[in-house]
Amino acid sequence: MNESVIEETNTDEKTENNIVKSSVKAGISFGSCLAIVISYTAWESIPWAILHGLLSWFYVVYYLIAH
Repeated sequence: MNESVIEETNTDEKTENNIVKSSVKAGISFGSCLAIVISYTAWESIPWAILHGLLSWFYVVYYLIAH
């Protein structure tokens, strides 16, 4: 009986870890896309858009504060 409780707990933890990992991955992707779009509309430069896409959320927050 105790073994099934431990197995259920391990399964729940694995599911929670997968949800967190996929959420973080989606957030990083969305942040990069948002930074690229903001950068390109502001500067109209592909190299700047690439750089700001790599910085992602840092650039988005900077842009919100500065503008």
